Amino acid sequence: MFALQKEKHVELAIEKIRPSLGSDWARLTHRDIEMLKYILGGAWVSIDRQTWEKIAFSRMTYRNVMDLIAIGQDFHSNEMDQRTAVEKATKIMLKTYENTL
Repeated sequence: MFALQKEKHVELAIEKIRPSLGSDWARLTHRDIEMLKYILGGAWVSIDRQTWEKIAFSRMTYRNVMDLIAIGQDFHSNEMDQRTAVEKATKIMLKTYENTL
């Protein structure tokens, strides 16, 4: 059940990110998208729901997404521990919320 909720929230985030990138979305490889899902999933598991709900995924830039993908790759290859990866990813994602204030 928990894994299904995580997957659902990650897919909803992707659905918001995709249109915000416009034609830049096509520049992402399948592996890039998988790494984006991987780090979003790790973040969803680790941060509280109130924080997750504050993230304005529709305001993410191509640079934000590429930074998240790089963090996902480092985390996936064990070059970065989960705590550090989630902290870095959350910082990037919360910038989208701060830009709405």
